[in-house]
Amino acid sequence: MKPAPFRYVRPATLSEACAALAADEDARIIAGGQTLVPMLAMRLARPTTLVDISRLPGLSGIAREEDALVIGATTRQVLAERSALVASDLPLLAAALPWVGHPPTRNRGTVGGSCANADPSAEIPLVAVTLEAEMVIEDEGGPMPMPADDFFIGPMLTSVPPTGILTAVRFPVWDDARVGVAFHEISARKSDFAFVSAAAQVAIDEEGRCVKLALGIGGVGDRPVKLDVSRLVGTQLDAAAVADAVREATSVLEATSDLHASADYRRRVASVLGARAVSDALADAQVKGSGR
Repeated sequence: MKPAPFRYVRPATLSEACAALAADEDARIIAGGQTLVPMLAMRLARPTTLVDISRLPGLSGIAREEDALVIGATTRQVLAERSALVASDLPLLAAALPWVGHPPTRNRGTVGGSCANADPSAEIPLVAVTLEAEMVIEDEGGPMPMPADDFFIGPMLTSVPPTGILTAVRFPVWDDARVGVAFHEISARKSDFAFVSAAAQVAIDEEGRCVKLALGIGGVGDRPVKLDVSRLVGTQLDAAAVADAVREATSVLEATSDLHASADYRRRVASVLGARAVSDALADAQVKGSGR
């Protein structure tokens, strides 16, 4: 099949891009196009206007700003995957990126595009929610920062207004001395859409006690979620205690069933993967600590 007819616009500025969206309620943004182009070809998406923001100045790049790593929305996923700054300051994203699609799609796909697409099983949105990232949205009224947990509201649904554009993601940086991360997912084949995924980041002190912990689950429901396992902070992260806390947190998740997996299966796998991610993140932190 071929796409339905559409008008193509390449604005020179961000304000022009917002104006193009305001002028046509059926307009869609395109940057990497790794999800949108196949949908166009199958006529699952029929925008009347495509607004290409891939070359807008200021929307691509990776920079450290105080206690956050800021990644521009049109930054190619492969650039983040190969970034030394991401590896050092944002190790959880570095661990997740190799699981995003396939190498050819990461060469074209963008960090912001993955977030704006809001697939419940996508890896980058899961990291954003787990670390409580801030999504920066530009509208006709100016910049509008928003917590990642408020940004994702459902499958392929975000809180970006019709005339707004996601311009950057601000990921908090943990400057603790001993930080470990782990990322796991289950899918039919590597790089396919995940049935369930788990992302964990752990900081420990010199005695090995957990001083900070973030655990997120993706693919289970209609959006990625951060689990409340705060009772584990201040402990040595005993395996049995971790498994119990994660089991309790995942038992209340709203899970979906489809042809790939049932809701019960997704909850069970979320519990196992979540506990494994925390344990592996702890082991990673211990290894990094011993090497200092």
